[in-house]
Amino acid sequence: MGNSALKAHLETAQKTGVFQLTGKGLSEFPEDLQKLASNLRTIDLSNNKIEILPPLMGKFSVLKSLALNNNNLAALPEELCKLKKLETLHVNGNHLTQLPATFGQLLALKTLSLSGNKLRTVPTQLCSLHHLDVVDLSRNQIQSVPDTVGDLQAIELNLNQNQISQISVQISHCPRLKVLRLEENCLDLSMLPQSILSDSQISLLAVEGNLFEIKKLRELEGYDKYMERFTATKKKFT
Repeated sequence: MGNSALKAHLETAQKTGVFQLTGKGLSEFPEDLQKLASNLRTIDLSNNKIEILPPLMGKFSVLKSLALNNNNLAALPEELCKLKKLETLHVNGNHLTQLPATFGQLLALKTLSLSGNKLRTVPTQLCSLHHLDVVDLSRNQIQSVPDTVGDLQAIELNLNQNQISQISVQISHCPRLKVLRLEENCLDLSMLPQSILSDSQISLLAVEGNLFEIKKLRELEGYDKYMERFTATKKKFT
């Protein structure tokens, strides 16, 4: 892409606070963007070929939304975690195996989408994020859900299409978790904590495509309690 085209995008972004440059084959983060670091609220660089995010990412002090879907990112820089205003982060379809150690500092984060990466576990850093509403970790390589998940503040957790065969009973203790998606994993019915049904806030449990028939789930102790929550929630939305 020519410099003049980039310049035009930068001029528009200066007026709107939004920089969107998708599907242009960019191999690196446009360094000229840092000139707008103090007034960009939204950056969307999805569907490019970006492999590395530079440390200058930490300069975007008012950034609220960052989308980097379908690039070639293998890691996110620690500097990203300085973005104190960031509310929405979409990094679907990349090659991430883990999150930066300081990821828990993104205290304003509400929506996190990491579908289609190479994560092998639910990152413990997510438990520090108290405003997190929606977490999408679908289509990764997660095999188990650890005890630390009990501190997760999210309302919706999507773990569809992983390789999960074990779930900690602590998931029942998530204080705000209402929607748990576990479709197309490797779960045996005996490995699904019954407390999810009998003793949690979860009012929508999606478990189709695992190693058991859904009708067997209905026979479990606590299923009637789950259905009470499910029905009450449904009524709220109709």
